[in-house]
Amino acid sequence: MSKFADLGLRQSILRAVEEGGYETMTPIQSQAIPKILDGKDLIGVAQTGTGKTAAFSLPVLQLLLKGEGQRPKKGARSLILAPTRELAIQIGENVRAYSKYLHFRMALIYGGTSAKPQIKAMAQGVDILIATPGRLIDLMDQGFVSLRSVEYLILDEADRMLDMGFIRDIQKIIKQLPTKRQTLFFSATMPGSVAKLANSILSNPVRVEVAPAATTAEKVKQYALMVPKARKRDLLVHVLKDESIKRAIVFTRTKHGANRVMKHLDQKGIKASAIHGNKSQNARQKALGEFRSGEIRVLVATDVAARGIDVDGVTHVINFELPNEPENYVHRIGRTARAGATGISLSFCDHEERVYLRDIERTIRQDVEVFEDHPFHGAGMAAQEHTEGDEPKPANRRGGNRRRSGGGGAKPRGSKGRNQGRSDGGENKASGDKPASSNADGNKAENRPNSRPGPGRRPGGRPGGKPGGGRPGGGNRRSRPQGGGSRSGNS
Repeated sequence: MSKFADLGLRQSILRAVEEGGYETMTPIQSQAIPKILDGKDLIGVAQTGTGKTAAFSLPVLQLLLKGEGQRPKKGARSLILAPTRELAIQIGENVRAYSKYLHFRMALIYGGTSAKPQIKAMAQGVDILIATPGRLIDLMDQGFVSLRSVEYLILDEADRMLDMGFIRDIQKIIKQLPTKRQTLFFSATMPGSVAKLANSILSNPVRVEVAPAATTAEKVKQYALMVPKARKRDLLVHVLKDESIKRAIVFTRTKHGANRVMKHLDQKGIKASAIHGNKSQNARQKALGEFRSGEIRVLVATDVAARGIDVDGVTHVINFELPNEPENYVHRIGRTARAGATGISLSFCDHEERVYLRDIERTIRQDVEVFEDHPFHGAGMAAQEHTEGDEPKPANRRGGNRRRSGGGGAKPRGSKGRNQGRSDGGENKASGDKPASSNADGNKAENRPNSRPGPGRRPGGRPGGKPGGGRPGGGNRRSRPQGGGSRSGNS
C-alpha cells in the first residue's frame, strides 16, 4: 500500500490531498495510517520532514467523521498538543487544508496573543483543538475549556515538549482526559524520559519508526568549518555573500546571540530576520512570511523558536554556534534536504566547541568533514588527540567558571580526539557570542592572500566534492504530503 487512494479515506479527504499535489505516501504515513484507522494507540518515531503531520491528521479526520456534529460545549473531540506556537499554527494550516471539504470546527490555543478569540472559538465546542500546553492549562483552569469528551489525543514532538519543561503540564492535561481514548505519540527521538511518558499514557501501543533515532538526513552534506570565535561573524558574511545560497537558516544558542547576528548581517547589507522566544507572535509570523516569500533569504533562529519553522527550499543550515545537545543538531539540519531534496549543513566550530562536534559525531555515527578552504580557517583548532585522563572538564557557565582549553597537537580533520563534556547552552543561558575562555593560542585565523575564494571554493558554491555541490533544494516538487497539507508544510 503506497497510495492514499488505497487507504479507504472519505472522498472529500482524498480530494483535498490530491489538490495539494500528493498521491504517494511517505514511509511514516504508509506504516502509521492503517494502524491508526484500526483504532490502535501508536508511537511514531520520526523526524521533521518525514510527513508525520499527515500521518496523524488524515486518519483522525476519517475517524472523526463517524460522529460528525457531536461537539461538546467548551469541549473538543480531538486534541493535538504541540510544543510551540509556530508548530501549532503550522499543524492548523495543514489540518485546515486537509479538512476544507469537511464540516469540522477547529480552534487553535497558544500563548503570545489574546485569549479572547480562543475562548470564543471554544464556546460551542470544536472537533479539532490544536494547543500548546501552557495556554491550554490556563483556559482549563478558568473553565473555558473542557477535555472530558476528547476521543483522540495526539502529542507531536513529544521529546521537545519534555525538553522545554512541559512534563507536569502534560501530566495535568492527561488527568483531565477520559480513560477511553485513542492516543498517538510522535517524537523525533526516544530517550528514556520520553519512553517513560509514552508508556504512562498509551495502552498497548504499536510502534512505527522510519529511521533510527538521532540519525541525520542522508541527503544533507555536512561540513564543519574551524574558525576562531572572534571571526565567526566575518565567516558568516563571507559565506552568505555566495548567491547560490538561496535560503538559509542560521542557528544560535541564545536569543541575544540571534539578535546580534541579525544586526551584524544587516550592517553588512544582508537582509535577515530573527525569531526567538522574546519576539511577539506577530513578529515571528512576519519574519516567517518574509522568509517563505523570499523577501529575505536568511533567518536567524534559536533551537526552541525554530521548531515551528516549516519552509520549503531551505538550501543551507548554518550552525553559527554548535548546540550542546547532539539531538538539537539533528533537528537543526532536518530543516533542509526535505522530501528528497538535497541540502547543506555548515557548522562553525571554535576551539571550545570541539567537544560538541565530537558528541554530535558519536550520536549520528559518522564523521563531519572539515572544510578548510575559507579565509578564516583556524588550523590550530582542529581536532586534537588526548591521552586517557586528559579530557578537559566542561564549563560551569552559571558560576562564571571557564572551560579549560584542549592541549596542542592539532589535526586538520575534525573527527578524532575532541574534548568530551557538556555545558549549558540553552536559549535562556548566557550568550554564546562572548568567549568562554581566553585561549588565544591556536585560535588565530590564517591570513590568506585571497579573502574571497573563487567559485567552487566556498561552502555555498558548486564544486564536485566541495560543500556547494550544486543548488540543493531548488526545483524539487513534492509528490506526497511531507507532514502537512500545503506544499510548504513539512513538520
